[in-house]
Amino acid sequence: MENPLCFITFSVTLFISGLTLAVDPPCRTTCGSLQVKYPFGTAYGCGSPRFYPYITCASSGDQLQLTTHTGSYPVTSISYTASTITITPPSMSTCTTMHQSANFGLDWASPFQLGPSTFILLSCPPPTSSLTMKGSPVCETSSSYLCASIYTCPAVIGLGLPLFPPTNTCCVYAPANFNGKSELDLHLMKCLGYASVASLDDYPTDPSRWEYGVVLNYRSGAFDDFDVDNKCNTCESSGGVCGYASPGNSFVCLCSSGINTTTDCNGYSQYLGFTWSSISARLSCTIWLGILAGLIFI
Repeated sequence: MENPLCFITFSVTLFISGLTLAVDPPCRTTCGSLQVKYPFGTAYGCGSPRFYPYITCASSGDQLQLTTHTGSYPVTSISYTASTITITPPSMSTCTTMHQSANFGLDWASPFQLGPSTFILLSCPPPTSSLTMKGSPVCETSSSYLCASIYTCPAVIGLGLPLFPPTNTCCVYAPANFNGKSELDLHLMKCLGYASVASLDDYPTDPSRWEYGVVLNYRSGAFDDFDVDNKCNTCESSGGVCGYASPGNSFVCLCSSGINTTTDCNGYSQYLGFTWSSISARLSCTIWLGILAGLIFI
């Protein structure tokens, strides 16, 4: 009979084909109030490599953000069914706050494109009916009531406009388009600011109740093929987080127990003939020494 003192409990990090026991994995399922799942991730190695470093969780852990060549923008909502995200650029105007806006842009290589947002250009040279881009008018006259509505907001004085300014200094830019730098070029159009409306809800003439934000569509790439989609869905269904690892950004499932697998978190991984069901295992001295010797010489 073996001495019971020879039984020990240990924790160890292993790097084995098909199995990794990782301490404090960086991937999380939430960032702030948002649920984060494939294809998005909170850090490098999480989600799809196509979406990093565009989408990350701030170091504080309370804000998911999109980063492009023009800045970093808070992500306020995600629709996984519609494949859209909504961001709120800090310099974007709303009914309560209006100020001069910086150009907003996306990266050509990113998986994002402009979605069904309505851009309203503010404090432009009158008359905006003559505002053109590459010789074509850019203002949607049938939606001019949105200009009349947003110009009832007292915040217009933040743009140097008088209260109830003339609406011919406003332009409903639809459909919005980017310049050669993939930017909404306010400077070229000589407008001081913009508001982006994600939804009017049931209040088309009440700008205080509009939902403000820039809606972006996102698309999958070569990594996100049918096989990986299925693997990630299975991984997340088992309580794991979908991720990727070197070399080749290959699929990996990160489990809450600290085990990273190439399948999902429901099964057990085997090494040297022993089955591992958790990071911690209670082993006899003989087995412990044998495995330790094997690890040293891997």
